Amino acid sequence: MTQPSSSFKDKLTKTGPRKLLACDGGGIRGIISVEILAKIEAELRAASGKPDLVLADYFDYVAGTSTGAIIATLVSLGFSVDDIRAFYIKSGAEMFQPAKLWERLHTKFDDDNLTRMLKDVTGEETTLGSDKLRTLLMIVLRNATTDSPWPLSNNPNAKYNDLAVRGDGSNLHLPLWQLVRASTAAPTYFPPEVVDVGPQQFVFVDGGVTMYNNPAFQLFLMATTESYRLCWPTGLDRMLIISVGTGASANAKKDLTPREMNLIYNASNIPSALMAAALHEQDFLCRVFGKCLAGDLLDREVGDVIGQGIKDASKLFTYVRYNAELSREGLDALGLQQINPAHVQQMDSVDHIAEMQEVGRAVGVKVAIEHFNGFTA
Repeated sequence: MTQPSSSFKDKLTKTGPRKLLACDGGGIRGIISVEILAKIEAELRAASGKPDLVLADYFDYVAGTSTGAIIATLVSLGFSVDDIRAFYIKSGAEMFQPAKLWERLHTKFDDDNLTRMLKDVTGEETTLGSDKLRTLLMIVLRNATTDSPWPLSNNPNAKYNDLAVRGDGSNLHLPLWQLVRASTAAPTYFPPEVVDVGPQQFVFVDGGVTMYNNPAFQLFLMATTESYRLCWPTGLDRMLIISVGTGASANAKKDLTPREMNLIYNASNIPSALMAAALHEQDFLCRVFGKCLAGDLLDREVGDVIGQGIKDASKLFTYVRYNAELSREGLDALGLQQINPAHVQQMDSVDHIAEMQEVGRAVGVKVAIEHFNGFTA
């Protein structure tokens, strides 16, 4: 990991255009995002002439949900993509440790290893407000106690981060590892995480079961709207948003019958259905309100929305979306005829990390320095 030369507070006072990075949720498929980010990092190093550049040097605000929260946090801490990749390859199988037999009615996997690894990699004493973070960071959780999404950031101006008003109850004092752990607590996969927030105790689960499994448009709102007290300026030459997916995998079943949709079916399919719908909607919003330079087909009705939007309305930012379609057709289009779609579609498919890396590298071919024009100085 590159030693920090600055903290996120320096991003607050910098001048020039703002560069934002959003990382989707998707379990072990996060390794697909890592390989895409590797290509982005390589392009930025070449363009800047800085062979040691890490993504925290380039991006001002980084967001992530679930596995994307892990990636975004490591990016914000100044890890190189090589180091993030090494973490996923070394720890991927350990993250998905089967739960004990008597616990499997509640959860598929145990969280002991994941908790230990997050403490090790972030530092057990590191808080959301730590100067170890080199960018602004947003992590999406779902508060099951209050039944509401919680997109938390280290923006010191945010209402519940205000140290002068909140004191010890400021969200900036929350343990970083625990927030990331909570964001990865996918229902049916991992147990929930209980977090003490000031005098209150809340139960949190995966942010992927909110509308922010793809956090890109929410990141834009948190960077610009008065409600979040950051108020960065908008404009095509003032803000760039890069959105990186973990692969889209529609769970189509053409022969499905109503009687098959029992409690077990719904419990196993609803989380992935919510995640798919959320990433699509956030992507669509970004393409409508931003100028989309690159992105795959959204659906047959709206197409890819490149060059389109709201008639006569000005675009608020420049936007790029990198993702993979993990169907047979999608993999074939990437030149990956040798990969079985079933191997790369599941969020816990730890035996096929190498194949997911192939997918990420194939998507990485689409990364072009031209997408960053005007934002590389």
